[in-house]
Amino acid sequence: MNTTTNKVTNKARAYKRAPALSNSTWFKGFLISQMVGTTDSDGAFDTIIGKMKAGTEPPPHIHSKDDEFFYILSGELTVYADGEVFTATAGECVFLPRQKPHAFLVASDEIHMMDTLTPGGFFEAISKTNVPAERMEVPTDAESAAFGSPDLAETMKVFEENGIRFLTPDEIRKEMPQYPLPPA
Repeated sequence: MNTTTNKVTNKARAYKRAPALSNSTWFKGFLISQMVGTTDSDGAFDTIIGKMKAGTEPPPHIHSKDDEFFYILSGELTVYADGEVFTATAGECVFLPRQKPHAFLVASDEIHMMDTLTPGGFFEAISKTNVPAERMEVPTDAESAAFGSPDLAETMKVFEENGIRFLTPDEIRKEMPQYPLPPA
């Protein structure tokens, strides 16, 4: 806010955008189409439309800086958060507040969803480790399905710098005991 004139400074502009190769990348088996980035929203939020197959989900984690909101376009998601387990399907939404450990598993062959993080910045940060999408489908080749960047340490560093930490097996057992972990 500009305090001398009491006007909000807003550099954002109106636009329309659709998922396309020009705004889509592959990251860890996800197809990510950036709909709103931090420059679009003055840092207020990021929104992507994403697709992923079962088995390519991130491990249980916690966001220290941002809240996360999913809207399911198609498919089914099993969500683990706040000691609860629930299913979200097409037309339903999921809110995951910051500082709350959570995880999700794709319960259908593929999920198609909108994902918003507020404040913005995370999706642009991970774009350093993404690769440009070659088609508007979830990647199937081993290189992009493993991670956009073959350097897993670099990917972990980007997550940590953006306030996202993966839980240890002990933390998972404590925070979300219903989450399916391999036997210890």
